[in-house]
Amino acid sequence: MDFDFSPVLASWPYLLGGLGITLALSALTVAASLIVGLAIALGRLYGPRWLSAILTFYIDSMRAIPVLVVLIWIYFALPMLTGVNLPPFWSALLALTLHIAAYVAEVVRAGIVSVRRGQSEAGLVIGMSGAQILRNIVLPQALIRMLPALGSIVSITIKDTAIAAVIAVPELMKRAETISGQSFRPMEVFTVIMVVYFLIIFPTTRLMDMVYQRVAYRGRS
Repeated sequence: MDFDFSPVLASWPYLLGGLGITLALSALTVAASLIVGLAIALGRLYGPRWLSAILTFYIDSMRAIPVLVVLIWIYFALPMLTGVNLPPFWSALLALTLHIAAYVAEVVRAGIVSVRRGQSEAGLVIGMSGAQILRNIVLPQALIRMLPALGSIVSITIKDTAIAAVIAVPELMKRAETISGQSFRPMEVFTVIMVVYFLIIFPTTRLMDMVYQRVAYRGRS
């Protein structure tokens, strides 16, 4: 089989634009998921019982439903129910955030629970409030313990942005599909896309691991 990468080379500015959208969608999703996931975890751990039950149901529901289904539902069903039409990019951002935040919430909850209760009790003894204990004692240690799992979530988020192509978000995968259809060179196009994803995700995961190795001792108690 003859390989011809000229369609990819001729379309590199077009693909580069798609890569920018992929990175923007990934960064916004990670940031939003961390904020929402942290709020969900804190609400589940420290909120009233009724709130904890609702948040637990939400987490279990998001983990039981494929992210593609969430994406399609938000893009097509949400406008019919609410009359609000979100552009494809923001629909993808909302769907990915709702889905990923459930996993982030469980990572955060596990990190907080892993900190020995004795440290919180010691904080109470010296007169610290619950918020101070959480902010100054529990969360710094929990965050370090969460780093490996959060690194995996970042990688998954970057890969999951590819499903945005389903609703025509012009990110990397969607533009690759366009070039593939026009050039009839799917193997060459998607080989390049595979390499691009690897060059983004592999250094990211290794960097997270290196950071964790450097600060892991601070999370031990």
